Amino acid sequence: MQVRNLSILVICQLISTSGSIVIVMLAGIIGSELTANKAFATLPLSMMVLAVAATTIPATMLMKKIGRRKGCAIASMSAVFALILAVVALRESSFAIFIVAVMLFGINMAFTQQYRYFAAESVDLQYVPRAISLVLVGSIGAAFVGKELATRGQYWIADTQFAGSLLVLAAMFAIQALLFFAMVPARDHEELGKPRSERPVRDIVFQPVFIVAVLGATAGYGLMTLVMTATPLSMHVNDGYSLEQTANVIQAHVLGMYVPSLFTGFLIEKFGVTRLMVVGVLGLLATAIIGLQGHTVLHYWWALLLLGIGWNFLFVGGTTMLTYTYSMAERFRAQAVNEFLVFGASATASLLAGTVMYFFGWHTLMLIPIPILIIIFIALIVIRRDPMLHGKGQAHV
Repeated sequence: MQVRNLSILVICQLISTSGSIVIVMLAGIIGSELTANKAFATLPLSMMVLAVAATTIPATMLMKKIGRRKGCAIASMSAVFALILAVVALRESSFAIFIVAVMLFGINMAFTQQYRYFAAESVDLQYVPRAISLVLVGSIGAAFVGKELATRGQYWIADTQFAGSLLVLAAMFAIQALLFFAMVPARDHEELGKPRSERPVRDIVFQPVFIVAVLGATAGYGLMTLVMTATPLSMHVNDGYSLEQTANVIQAHVLGMYVPSLFTGFLIEKFGVTRLMVVGVLGLLATAIIGLQGHTVLHYWWALLLLGIGWNFLFVGGTTMLTYTYSMAERFRAQAVNEFLVFGASATASLLAGTVMYFFGWHTLMLIPIPILIIIFIALIVIRRDPMLHGKGQAHV
């Protein structure tokens, strides 16, 4: 196991997630201040997620050409530029510039999602679930760093609220770019003497296990984005809770997303990936049920905590299941398809969040996940005995 790679990826994950937390926490609030039409408050976030979706395939292809280290370093510098541009937008009170800045930040996020594949390629096959899970542990620290940057950093530059938070983030991403060059290249998992299979993309994506893996990760990420994007608007703008109270709920959500990563990989090895993904589905269903019960801080807190846990089990489980469906020679194309679909759904959810909140409210937004989760549950039951899953972290099916 390449300890150096995994250690650096944990630090880079901390930085990237801190940046994402600050942007998600503040972009809707800043957007509502910069635009007269509150229905467009989450437009910067929506454009960011669209940028993530649009960049996933180019990001994967670029890393195939120049390597994951150089690709991720370039992406880190794009985040530096985006954050500085966001400060300019705040100083100029320009909603248009802010949209562009947050959208550019999405480019880095597309590369950030590749960290888990870098981790998977840095260990032996039997440790893949553990590596994917452990890299996400870096985001636990980000739950605290991101909250502090958003709440305390907003006053560090007196004449421009939130500029201090963004400039400190820019410095962190500059450090991140340097860290990537201390990593060693990912290695090939192919067994010696084994032919390098390279099937057409259609043969890969039409595998039942591939479809369910992508479906689970896509639904998990999309629904998480929908609810998380809407929460600051619902709590801070509509219900009048303080930024500190809203930040506490988002912090609980982020901890729910990433603390399970301390043991998710071990749970997959012990109980199987499909069982863990079913638990993830149940967690997201619990989010919807609690969210329908009321608007107190406690309702928000529990709903967002379970949203994070459900996302973790579905996303880590879906990523792990995906690795069972392709050879190393096929990995970049298979991963590109997965990333595009996952973040395309996330972009759609982000676009819907502000619109649904403006026209229909929190109650209607909480109803959206239920039918989708029922479909995922059925799909997992259908493929649970697929031969592709046996012997690859799929115990006790």
